[in-house]
Formats: sequence, structure tokens, C-alpha cells
Amino acid sequence: MKFRTLTLGTLAACMLAGLATPTVAAPTTTDSDQAPILIGHRGAAGVAPENTLAAIKAGSQSGADFVEIDVQLSSDGVPFIFHDDTAARTTNIAEVFPDRVKDPITSFTWNELQRLDAGSYFSAGFAGQKIPHFDAVADVLTGETGVFIEIKSPGVEQVVAEALSNDPEWSALEKAGKIEVLGFDAASNKKFAALAPEVPLQQLTGSVPSAPVLADYATYADSFGTSYRSLDAAGAARVKVAGLGLGVYTVNSGAAVDASLALGAERITGDFPQQIDRHLGGQKAFPSNNGVVIAGSVNDVPGDDLQPETGEHVVLANTGNRTIDVSGYVLRDAANNILRVGEGFKLVPGAELRVFSGPGTNSAEAFYLGGSVGILNNGGDSLGLWDAKGNLLDTFAN
Repeated sequence: MKFRTLTLGTLAACMLAGLATPTVAAPTTTDSDQAPILIGHRGAAGVAPENTLAAIKAGSQSGADFVEIDVQLSSDGVPFIFHDDTAARTTNIAEVFPDRVKDPITSFTWNELQRLDAGSYFSAGFAGQKIPHFDAVADVLTGETGVFIEIKSPGVEQVVAEALSNDPEWSALEKAGKIEVLGFDAASNKKFAALAPEVPLQQLTGSVPSAPVLADYATYADSFGTSYRSLDAAGAARVKVAGLGLGVYTVNSGAAVDASLALGAERITGDFPQQIDRHLGGQKAFPSNNGVVIAGSVNDVPGDDLQPETGEHVVLANTGNRTIDVSGYVLRDAANNILRVGEGFKLVPGAELRVFSGPGTNSAEAFYLGGSVGILNNGGDSLGLWDAKGNLLDTFAN
């Protein structure tokens, strides 16, 4: 596995003190510091349509050590790469199979799945991306990138174990230490551990469980992964006492990376692996940034999230020294909900613009999309900011 230098020092100290972290951190090297393993979530879901070959290739080229994929089985037994239980969120199933929008993704045959467009939901530039076959993943990996394989549906355990043992490409990755299998279902993980005890295995849950539960995990798993939002010092300590490695998901900002590292996380999974890689290396995470950043997000307001004038919103700020036209700028959350700034909005240096998903009266300081559905998760969300030309300017997580 590839390791890089941790950049805790100043960054972690600033985070713990509640201070702003520096734009570029100076990397430090000590014999005892081991860098975290960096994993691109669903390939690189922040910059390309998740779990497509485009995203997997982007994740592989990002500087990440691994890309993470989700494996399911079609109704005729073909292993394919897809996350959700249904195809509605990330494909054009409403056009192709209008009567089957809510049907389980595993109820479709492989040929039916290949009729779906899995890229256009993200942007027109990815139109035509297909749901990939499991075996296609290895073909687009570059360099020494490995694969975190998440098992999503029953029967996948046997298929993955056989591929890692018998398929030349997958077997080569496994023998090189470039494979880790993971999943939320403990019974499924135990089944896989019995089939392939030599393959590193990670148990996932949404939060850190009790010590006895972790002890049970340690009987078949090598590591444990959870949401970074739910991780605290006590939970991290329980994981370490159980003898398990510690991973966190889905980490989409520099501050969240630093907080996770300070708690002892060894595996960092994020939608923007290239930006995390730059951050870990003490480089400028967003070379295209022109001064406009995501300054905050108000996800859960008193009353209705979409109440007129004062509902949920994201705050953009111009931290630069020149006026910026933010017309057409795009905010995208982890579920691919999009907030696009309308025409005519300019931010002078130091100015802020509140972008509301609901209704209200536009002004120089506020833009209202007039939507009817709240999109910001009340418990915290991740956001990316792009300019009108498609340059990634910033990420934010709360």
C-alpha cells in the first residue's frame, strides 16, 4: 500500500482550537507518522457520475490509494457496479422503463441495465455512461490504485471471492494487497470472511457500537468504518481497543479530514479524492479558486425548511480582492441535488450571497430558487462549488 506524510501538526491544532486552517499547510515528516489510506468514494463521485467507469478512472488518477465501488447482482446473475436499491436517482429509468421506476435494481437483467444512461443525471458531459460490469473496473485502473469492494446484495460474496481467486486481473490485485472488501451487513461479511479469510475485510456501521459488538466484529473483520460525523474520541478508542483499523466516510472537506485524522482515522473515504490528496500533501486543494468559497450552510432552520425568505440556504463569500460574477455557479450536494445561481449576481470583495432552495425575494445578498423540496440534510451535508465554466472551486461539509 502507498503511504504519504501526515500533515497533522498545525492543521489539527487549528481545528481543535476552533481556528481557521491555513490555505496551504506545510507538510511535516516524522518516523512515527503514517499517512492515511485515501479512498475515492464510488470512484470519485464528487467530480463524475458515481460508480461509472468515468468516476472510477477519475478516482484512480486522483492520487487516491484505492477507489471504492458497490457491487450488486442482476436478476440473471451478472455482477454490476451500482449503489442505490433503485435506479431512479442516478439513471434515466423514468424514460426507458417508466413502469419500473421503483423496482429493485436487482430485478433487472444485465441487458436491461445496459439500456440505462447512468451519466446524464450528473451533467451532459457524461451522457451515455453505462452501469459497469464488475470485471470492467480493473481495466480502467491506473498506476497502483487498488479497489475497496462494497458488497451490496446477497450472493455477491461468492462472486467476489471467486473473482479474487480465479480471475487473473482481480487475483493480481488481491495478491498485491490492493483489495479490501467491506459492507454494512454483518452476516454478509461473516460469509465473505469464511469464503476468503486472506482478504482484508471492513465492517461498516453508521456509528461506533459498544465494545462487545466491536469485539464480535474483530472475530472476522480487520477494520471498522463509520461516518466521520458520528465519530468521537470515545468511539475511536473503543475501535482501537478492539484491535480494528479505523476508517471514516464520506469526508469532503479539509476540516473534516483534519478532524478525522486527529481522532486516529487510518482510512479516509471521500467524493473528492484529488482535493483530499492535495490537502494531505500541503498543497492548494483548489487551484482554480478565484476567491469565491462556501462560507456556510444553514440546513435546519426554525420552522419549515422551505419557508419563504428564511428557509434552508448555502452562503457563498468572496474572499478575494476583485468583484466576481457568480451567475451560473453551481452548488451540488452528495445526493446530486443542484443549486444554480441565477443571472446578474456579482460579489464584491468581502460580500456574501445566500442561495436559498425555497421561495423568496431576490436581492443583492440573496438568491431564491423557489423549489418545493428541501434538499439539505438537516443532520449535515457535503457540498461542492463549481463556476459557470465547470471549474471546481471549493468543497464544504457540516
